[in-house]
Amino acid sequence: MSPQHLALAWSALFAAALIGGTALKLWLAQRQQRHVLAHRDAVPAPFRASISLEAHQKAADYTVAKLRFGLWTTLFSAMIVLVWTLEGGLQLLNGWVSAAFGTALGGQLALLVAFAVIGSLLDLPWEVARTFGLESRFGFNRLTPRMFVVDLIKNALVGAVLMLPLALLVLWIMQVAGGWWWLWAWAGLTAFSLLMMVAYPLVIAPLFNKFQPLPDGEVKTRAQALMQRCDFALSGLFVMDGSRRSAHANAYFTGMGAARRVVLFDTLLGQLSPAQIEGVLAHEVGHYKRHHILKRMGVMFGVSLAGFALLGWLSNQVWFYVGLGVMPNLFAPNHALALILFSLALPVFAVFFSPLGAATSRKHEFEADAYAAQHSDARALGEALVTLYRDNASTLTPDPVYVRFYYSHPPALQRLERLGALPSSIAPSPAHTPATA
Repeated sequence: MSPQHLALAWSALFAAALIGGTALKLWLAQRQQRHVLAHRDAVPAPFRASISLEAHQKAADYTVAKLRFGLWTTLFSAMIVLVWTLEGGLQLLNGWVSAAFGTALGGQLALLVAFAVIGSLLDLPWEVARTFGLESRFGFNRLTPRMFVVDLIKNALVGAVLMLPLALLVLWIMQVAGGWWWLWAWAGLTAFSLLMMVAYPLVIAPLFNKFQPLPDGEVKTRAQALMQRCDFALSGLFVMDGSRRSAHANAYFTGMGAARRVVLFDTLLGQLSPAQIEGVLAHEVGHYKRHHILKRMGVMFGVSLAGFALLGWLSNQVWFYVGLGVMPNLFAPNHALALILFSLALPVFAVFFSPLGAATSRKHEFEADAYAAQHSDARALGEALVTLYRDNASTLTPDPVYVRFYYSHPPALQRLERLGALPSSIAPSPAHTPATA
């Protein structure tokens, strides 16, 4: 097949995948919306003792509002990808940048920076609408406009400090490492990712939030006893001021090796009892003890290696550029163009593989729940999950097909059934005492 025919075939395949993937996302969102609204006026029977109709309806309304917001962002994102590629947007940007900065290493870096800056500016109105529109309407946003702007500036500075040298390194490797550049670039990015797992909780996260050691009290005593029972070493237990930005509650493990730590949102301490927090922490420990973190890292690094190998081949194919609306430079490097086009094309095809990752993630969640039930009170974990579903306005009635495509966590009913901790068997506890230090 001639290069012209290959370019046409690639262009047609890309367009079909973009249209098909967008249609699939819209169809799934419509299914979810119809399913949630159909069950809006009745709390599922197992939850009627612990979830009020008002809370259930708020969760339904919040879910539907996010879906409708997502419909517009999905269409907008598809349009932007189309403009960058088949409509010639990247070709135009490349011409401007090349004329201003040349096509050497500096010009290649300038093209990546220009593309990233334009993308961030296009996303900014949607982020403003989500934060100060959607999240504020349902009482979750606590960001002020000033904090929002400060966070934007911090993110931009941190991104520049971290990503500019990394991008320059990858471009340099592409220029000097020959046909195997993709292997060296993958090795560099893998090393950077591992470094960030250690550096993020120690250096980057404190730029955005305050982290205080968990004060003495029942929560800390239970957490330390749990870690000892599970033979799980930590660098510390910390409370994060998550309430400065959002009313959503969460807890997570971060870091690796000596930098591994537990972080509890301050909102979580006000919502759950010490026993319930112990159950949540036991679930997180379960992810480590069942080697989910290592498995996910292995999959991530394996997929990225395959992706770099594919990019290494595609970057030498003229039809790859032409089929996506870009005329490659004939006497100058095309490294930045290849990286940008690959970053635009990959998500277009990746959407069709979403159920694989989601299914694996849900399996891991079940396994972590089972571990938590063995090393803490399953009933308390069940209560904690119900409280978090209620207070975070998470729907209890998702569409099963939507779940298969997108849900990284199993629906509430499935998780609690596996735990043997359905709310119908859990006595409501209105006199529940929030976790205190």
